[in-house]
Amino acid sequence: MRYFREIYSRTISFIKKHDLIDNEEGIMVGVSGGKDSLTLLTVLHAFQRSSRFKYSLAGGYVDLGLGADYAEVEAFCGEMGIPFFVEKTDIAPVVFDIRKEKNPCSLCAKMRRGALNDLAKRNGYDKVALGHNREDFVETFLLNLFYAGKADTFKPKTYLDKKDVTVIRPMLAVPEELIRRHAQNAALPLLKSSCTADGNTAREDMRKLLNDLELMNENSVELAFRALDRLISIPGEGEE
Repeated sequence: MRYFREIYSRTISFIKKHDLIDNEEGIMVGVSGGKDSLTLLTVLHAFQRSSRFKYSLAGGYVDLGLGADYAEVEAFCGEMGIPFFVEKTDIAPVVFDIRKEKNPCSLCAKMRRGALNDLAKRNGYDKVALGHNREDFVETFLLNLFYAGKADTFKPKTYLDKKDVTVIRPMLAVPEELIRRHAQNAALPLLKSSCTADGNTAREDMRKLLNDLELMNENSVELAFRALDRLISIPGEGEE
């Protein structure tokens, strides 16, 4: 429980700082079956019971068409009394077989986000919560810096006017290692990725760069997070 308490504390502080949750709204957590999304689901479920905010909560899974078995994740949601919705898609065949993308991650992520937003809106949830962690936050900045030539990263909260959906990322202040330890300790029902590009991406290269930086200064990622958190807190800065 000690890992969960630390994750919970960091997440709720971040939620309050960036005003991510309001009263009487529906939140759908994008549940991929990974450690981050399942941890976020449990945090928001715990917060739901103790918070002054009264919001409904659901899990949303986007089936990429790779034959994944998400029964354990659905059961995990059921144990907490959380509704679980599935959006079946042909994203993987489109990206890999039809488009034959050499760098598939960007297109796949964009299509997954669109499918998840549609799933949420169709089922009455106006807010989508994503489980990006501290390292994702910093890595995205580095990807934008070195591959797109811009100083940009995730925002904690983004309103998508075309979808009429608000996307929030409550765990941007949480170290990935803390989530990994919690997932192992709590025996979360993790789904193994079936993506053929998994582990061979530009994001993985940025992760290796962060590891190298931490060898020089073990506090480098936390310092980078703090700098970026200040950046996105400035009106007009850190836009997606």
